Amino acid sequence: MSSTRLELLRWQFDLTWSLFEYHLERLASDDFLAEPAPVCWTLRPSDDGNWVPDWADTEPDPVPVPTIAWLSWHIGWWWTVAIDHVEGRTPPDRTNIHWPGGGEPTVSWLRELRTSWTALLGRLTDADLDRPVAYPWPAEAGLSLAHLAGWVNAELMKNATEIGQLRMIRAAGSP
Repeated sequence: MSSTRLELLRWQFDLTWSLFEYHLERLASDDFLAEPAPVCWTLRPSDDGNWVPDWADTEPDPVPVPTIAWLSWHIGWWWTVAIDHVEGRTPPDRTNIHWPGGGEPTVSWLRELRTSWTALLGRLTDADLDRPVAYPWPAEAGLSLAHLAGWVNAELMKNATEIGQLRMIRAAGSP
């Protein structure tokens, strides 16, 4: 049985999402901002009522352990930008991607991004996958929309695993 590249990418995405959904369904509001280590990245309230993620243009040493809040914002950021690139829209700056807050608002936001992404995948043809895309790498890398879709799957798998591990550690009784 053979599959097109698009069918394979969609299958991999759906599998990854189903594993992520297991953790999304079990997240408690207080899981999001729980700091798992003394050196961590999280989101902090700003004066304008939004949340601001910790950030450094050069990765610090030691690398901070991200909170579930930071990881969920990170997913929202890269996924919003990926969708905009595929749709041909100018993506917002990282600082304009606002985390909606712990609990159901963030879970809903991530599910809405999934809905947008799967609708977008449903409109693509296998031939569309050859179109050049300059995200998350520079244009001169010469990579395609197929590479971007594969990267989305890998990035989602990585971030879902990180969120799941942090959630399970808390559920098992660690801080």
